[in-house]
Amino acid sequence: MSLLPTADCLKLLFMFTGLIRDIGKIQSIERRGGGIRLTISTHLDLSQTKIGDSISVDGACLTVVKLSGHIFTMDVSPETRQRTTLSAAMVGQEVNLEMPLKMSDPLGGHLVSGHVDGTGEIVETTPQGNSTRYRFRVPVEISRYLIEKGSVAVDGISLTITECQDQEFSVNIIPHTAQATTLGRKKVGDRVNIESDLIAKYVEKFVRRQEGP
Repeated sequence: MSLLPTADCLKLLFMFTGLIRDIGKIQSIERRGGGIRLTISTHLDLSQTKIGDSISVDGACLTVVKLSGHIFTMDVSPETRQRTTLSAAMVGQEVNLEMPLKMSDPLGGHLVSGHVDGTGEIVETTPQGNSTRYRFRVPVEISRYLIEKGSVAVDGISLTITECQDQEFSVNIIPHTAQATTLGRKKVGDRVNIESDLIAKYVEKFVRRQEGP
């Protein structure tokens, strides 16, 4: 699996922090060749949003193509549909939403590009004190970039990795995160979008160049 950015977010200046601002709901899905067009409702203030702007939907950076009040429409390319959980999107489904980061905004989570690497699977949830431990399994192409105490975006949520082992990693979810995102509604066997830390990919590429062919 190639870890190239998704094709939908064309403006590279759009970045996110992984702090979910609203849970939206898919109102309609239109099939368009190998891709789809999603129409989503939200409580977010879209008064400053324009056609061509980006919004993170379950961690995938997508471009707004239509706007009407608190409803917006976005196209999902075949490549993004194949790489993310949007391939199984359904009408009525709830999705995590985040508006792009402004230069004046505090970086509360970590730098998230919205270019999903692939999907992972929830393999275990375990109550731990006032939080819940979620364990995920991901492809080796993704796990290579994950480290203990490092950052990862799961369905667009900025989380800190508490444990890594082979192709599995764990995070602890506090009640606020469970309530403010869709992760609290997920169960074992559900798939999630994963974006590994952007910096790790750049470091790897730099080291490879230094080592030569």
